[in-house]
Amino acid sequence: MIEAILNAEPTLRLAAFLGILVTMALWEVAAPRRRRDIPRVTRWTNNIALVVLDTAILRLTFPILAVGLAVMAEEQGWGLFNIVDVPIWVSIVASMLLLDLAIYLQHVMFHAVPGLWRLHRMHHADLDFDATTGLRFHPIEILISMGVKLAVVAALGPPAVAVLLFEVLLNATALFNHANINLPRRLDRVLRLVVVTPDMHRVHHSVDPRETNSNYGFNLPWWDRLLGTYVAQPAKGHEGMEIGIEQFRTRRDLWLDRMLIQPLRGPGSGHALDVPSVSQATTTSDKDH
Repeated sequence: MIEAILNAEPTLRLAAFLGILVTMALWEVAAPRRRRDIPRVTRWTNNIALVVLDTAILRLTFPILAVGLAVMAEEQGWGLFNIVDVPIWVSIVASMLLLDLAIYLQHVMFHAVPGLWRLHRMHHADLDFDATTGLRFHPIEILISMGVKLAVVAALGPPAVAVLLFEVLLNATALFNHANINLPRRLDRVLRLVVVTPDMHRVHHSVDPRETNSNYGFNLPWWDRLLGTYVAQPAKGHEGMEIGIEQFRTRRDLWLDRMLIQPLRGPGSGHALDVPSVSQATTTSDKDH
């Protein structure tokens, strides 16, 4: 069973990734939610090149990834669920919920800590919002994220199948909730009770810092609602909201080389703990009225 999981992981993850990416891309062409401002060739080539680079660096840096560590933990008896005696279905469900909570908290951390925000803001600097935005993360952020995930897996000792299911689901939902697709409003209201929808996550990519620092969930929407970080809709509406962050607004900033050096460029403002100046606060107050 364990060997089968390890053997199936690369094929299953790649098939799910490509299948969801192609589906979202076709859906975006057929029924887009917002008008596209930047040519696809510019953004897609650089965003996809980045995910290829991220994957190569990740594989070269870590000798074992999350599913493999879960297998090792089970063999060695490490972690909570290898100590407590609970039904396998309980450990699978609980593991997936706790892993998702860990990803939510990690996301909050990347917005709250200025040094981490410098890495994460590259994800937000995309000037359009579509499925490939869900692939756009700085390699150092990817490495830190994997380190956090491995620590959580080591502590929980989750079943390997739970980790595999979580990884596949997280990748799929990241592509889905970044997609520029036009879901019927009634369907969106129902779906966002159980999964993060594109309209819910798009708020998080608003240029307005009050909206940027909200809706941190990638998969389950419940943590935002429970922990007070949920914003239902952008102030200017989905067609009127501006995507990105203030610092990087040129098309040249969308190229791979510029993305990789973004953490070193400009001030680290815009993070969740950044207190706006009096003039900014006054401007914001005037706009609200």
